[in-house]
Amino acid sequence: MDQSYKPPRVIGLAGATLMNLNGVIGAGIFALPALLYAGAGSYAPLAIFAFALLSCSTLAIFGRLSTRFDQSGGPQLYVEYAFGRFAGFEAGWCIMGANIAARAANFHVIVAYLAAIFPVFDDPVIRLVTIMALIAAFTLLAISGTRRSIGALWVGTALKVTPILLLCIVGLFTSGIPDEFVAPQFSEVEATALLLAYAFSGGGVSTITAGETRNAQRTVFLSMYINLAIVAALYVLVQLTYVAIAPEAANMDRPLAAAGEAVFGAWGGILISIAAIFSIGTGQLNYFVAMPRLFYGMGRRGLLPRHFASISSRFDTPWFAITVYGFIIAALALSGTFRSLAELMVATETLVVIAGICAFIAMWVRNSSGFAKGMGVLWGGITMIAIAFNLWLLAQVPWSAALPTGGILLVGALIYLIARRRDGDVEAIHIAQT
Repeated sequence: MDQSYKPPRVIGLAGATLMNLNGVIGAGIFALPALLYAGAGSYAPLAIFAFALLSCSTLAIFGRLSTRFDQSGGPQLYVEYAFGRFAGFEAGWCIMGANIAARAANFHVIVAYLAAIFPVFDDPVIRLVTIMALIAAFTLLAISGTRRSIGALWVGTALKVTPILLLCIVGLFTSGIPDEFVAPQFSEVEATALLLAYAFSGGGVSTITAGETRNAQRTVFLSMYINLAIVAALYVLVQLTYVAIAPEAANMDRPLAAAGEAVFGAWGGILISIAAIFSIGTGQLNYFVAMPRLFYGMGRRGLLPRHFASISSRFDTPWFAITVYGFIIAALALSGTFRSLAELMVATETLVVIAGICAFIAMWVRNSSGFAKGMGVLWGGITMIAIAFNLWLLAQVPWSAALPTGGILLVGALIYLIARRRDGDVEAIHIAQT
């Protein structure tokens, strides 16, 4: 492997923020308002802000870590640096497993929305052909160049956010700010917490593509904070609009579409459904661009076969990693076995976050390359809050998910033992000095 041949750094602050934004805003925003209203009542906007504030503790830790690394991998890279190759492989395995399962599930969701507008997509054969065509298209687009993919993300983001903002502006203008009080259902606290955890997940995608980001140690850090502010504001705006327009809408499975119909008539529902298609599709493309860089980074560092580190001489993209990513998603989408894995996404992601926090603590205690410089009581408090918050989130996951999660870790351990490579032809992890 030619260590000197790497993808160029073409992602700036706007692109990194865009990737974080599309990592968070996908299918969830179109179901979030009704579910949050059912659990938190009139306190739903405050619950969103509270969750965003608590998330700042975790964000601060991963933001601090991102300022010391400029290689691709994100949390997987941090865990590998702090605890070694096996721990790093398991972290990458958990991240990738949960992500691939979610991607496979979301392709079915896209076609379901298409079928709501064009019934022909209800045909099982057409449904599967459409899913395979979408996976192939996203794979080829991701291979064709990072700049081109980022450009497509800008277009998709505009097409999905514009109808939502239009609904919010017109809906609040015609209905006013909601003034009725609905008490929260305290029995739904756990479900609401897991829902918000899912809704805010994906905000650190830019850490995974740090190896292709300009001035990564500053850009990635800023992009995560900017994204959290945008997402929290948008979620609150959408929640207020939904409550003002249609809290008792009949179609609770498609609450924003019901709100669109209440404001604009039948065309409003269609408009929001189209926005949902673009939202989910853009989120899918976002991960086709970002997540294969995890495979790529693990390939460069010898945790996966060296083919995963192959770079296209024409497009400057990790073509092999992207292709394998697409093939696995296609297989899961066809088999349907992704459904049980998708339910574990919050559990596995929270485990990786906790591992990342432990890596932060380990680097602080060891003072890795001067990491402890500038750390003090404030960072101690932030770390305690982050640990308590994420352990609490993990405790909300049903016990029924424990055995499958353990199974995922065990399978990852077996794959590591089979695929590990410890020769000298690997890229070392380097950390910036203070």
